[in-house]
Amino acid sequence: MEKYMITFFVALAISYILTPYAKKLAYRIGAIDVPKDNRRIHKKPIPRLGGVAIYTAFMITALISLPIDRQLMAILIGATVIVLTGIIDDVKPISAKYKMVAQIIAALIIVSSGLRIVYVSNPLVPGAGMNLGILSIPVTIFWIVGVTNAVNLIDGLDGLAAGVSVIASISLAAVAYLNGQPEVAVLLVILAGASLGFLPYNFNPAQIFMGDTGSLFIGFILASVSIEGVIKSATTIAVAIPVLALGVPIFDTAFAIVRRLVNKRPIMEADKGHLHHCLLDRGLSQKQTVLVLYSISIILGGSAIIIADATRGTAYLLIVFIATSVLLGAIRIGLFKKSAEEKANS
Repeated sequence: MEKYMITFFVALAISYILTPYAKKLAYRIGAIDVPKDNRRIHKKPIPRLGGVAIYTAFMITALISLPIDRQLMAILIGATVIVLTGIIDDVKPISAKYKMVAQIIAALIIVSSGLRIVYVSNPLVPGAGMNLGILSIPVTIFWIVGVTNAVNLIDGLDGLAAGVSVIASISLAAVAYLNGQPEVAVLLVILAGASLGFLPYNFNPAQIFMGDTGSLFIGFILASVSIEGVIKSATTIAVAIPVLALGVPIFDTAFAIVRRLVNKRPIMEADKGHLHHCLLDRGLSQKQTVLVLYSISIILGGSAIIIADATRGTAYLLIVFIATSVLLGAIRIGLFKKSAEEKANS
């Protein structure tokens, strides 16, 4: 337990110390988020290279704390590809297709190291399932790219992505610890510390944003490490664990896709129908909205930990209960409806 605490606080301290320098760098190279449309919640220009501090803290702490094997090296190299892409995009926005290409390249680096989702179980027949074979490559790429972008999509309020990432990282670290995977747990604890060290500068009112550099990096690490730590065998219950731990970004992204299909809008088109927008539309302040989403993340993360140590029957019952609650909650707050702005323009 001592190693977990040390690595957590080392990463936290490095991130906290480096964030003001990331802010200065952002001003120097022009990585500034200027509110140009009404989807932006903030009203004044904010520097957005906070992800550089998170990345640097993570890399330094991981390199001094863990033995470097092939799979860890792949994670670090893939993360560097993601961060370089994010920096370019934070300075001068690039098209979504170029970012997607970079994410696929980073995911292929992970796949080439042997980190893959290799097996899918039959949820109705205990012990039954199939090996994915060559399909493990596209399935793994889909998971990594999907989670990477899901975290990126929730980075819409001060402190939201950073705080949710801390909660998800700690939840997955607890599961890895229970599963006897100390190195995976350490890596996730490092990510939690690096994200938490950045959070004081990012909580409302934010002094700096993590930018795509940070949100894509955090999403990539969570996706990649969860393959090693939880879903490499991809049993039904195992797959549910990271999905729950990352529930806020994953469910929000899934509902966004459904909403755009139902409303006959392009899937990749940005809108103001995300979970945090719906809560703001109901009169909550930025801080209140973020705290509500933190609470939801804690509940989902705690459920993931319980499921990891529960009997099969109990785990299935809890999964069904959570899935039903999430769906009813999404319908209640209007996640499938057009936003007020879209209704006004239609």
